[in-house]
Amino acid sequence: MKRNGFTLIELLVVIAIIAVLIALLLPAVQAAREAARRMQCVNSLKQMGLGLHNYESSIGAFPPATILTYASATATKPIWQGSWSINARIAPYLELGPLFNAINFTGTYSDPSNTTVSNTPVNFLFCPSDPGSHIDNASYGGTLTATSSYGQFVGDWYVWSNGGPINRGPFGPNASRTIAQFTDGLSNSMFASEGYIGHLQARNCYSNPQSPPGMSPSVVPDPSVSITTLQSLVSACSGSGKFGLKLGHTRWTNGGVYYSGVTTAVPPNTKVTYPGYSGPFDWVSVDENNGGPTYASLSASSYHSGGVNVLFADGSVKFVKDSVNGFTWRALGTIAGGEVISADAY
Repeated sequence: MKRNGFTLIELLVVIAIIAVLIALLLPAVQAAREAARRMQCVNSLKQMGLGLHNYESSIGAFPPATILTYASATATKPIWQGSWSINARIAPYLELGPLFNAINFTGTYSDPSNTTVSNTPVNFLFCPSDPGSHIDNASYGGTLTATSSYGQFVGDWYVWSNGGPINRGPFGPNASRTIAQFTDGLSNSMFASEGYIGHLQARNCYSNPQSPPGMSPSVVPDPSVSITTLQSLVSACSGSGKFGLKLGHTRWTNGGVYYSGVTTAVPPNTKVTYPGYSGPFDWVSVDENNGGPTYASLSASSYHSGGVNVLFADGSVKFVKDSVNGFTWRALGTIAGGEVISADAY
């Protein structure tokens, strides 16, 4: 007798085979998608590097992390002015001329005249693997702001102090570096890295002009103890009004280091645990506009497995592993430290 279809057993076998094939193919598809997302991040960082070098070619130096101004020559701390970020300053060199032309630089990023600019997402500033919102949902001064998945390096632990030395990184408040100052070589100095949207923050833990115990512009925690130090500093800061807020990298136009910066205090994707919290914690002793000295641990981080994409000062982008030696990571963050780093060290 001629059969008109599958038996139940045959149908179950076919379904089982299809399920096995899907199970085998799905990881490969997901891996291919992640590889594509990672490459998009690489291209975004290369675009940022091109913008920074075009800025340098035009101005003669790289942009400052932010510009802090003073009410008078005798003022002991800057005026809070919501100063503009590096990304905002290099906008015309990234084919973002119309957006740049809309900025009112005499006002703050949160000024009503700048609402549209600050609230405009910039596609190249987002890592496709980062699930963070492209618009910060924590209103600040009545203004919602677009976010960013990347930050520029602003030192190791030491960032800035009123009347003090410039930090050891490529960028800093009121500091415009020239290529000649990169004596370590552009290929050995990091410019920027991924830093995913919504880092937890422990901020404004000290009052101006206090510094964390044992820290000064020339003396910061050794890489061998930096993670332990960060853990204790975060715990000690738990009473701060800025503790536990997910504000890291949430305002692409704000030049404050806690919104746009990365430091080499700890290696990439370093996690800090505290009751009720777990993840990369951005720790900042005191905001720059409070006069400093400002010390910070702003960890590079990403949703890519095993490490982060890093833009170097020569325009190249390399994937640095989470397991990178702390001393190597610290050395890559300086521009004139004189360290000798082999190509296979990271």
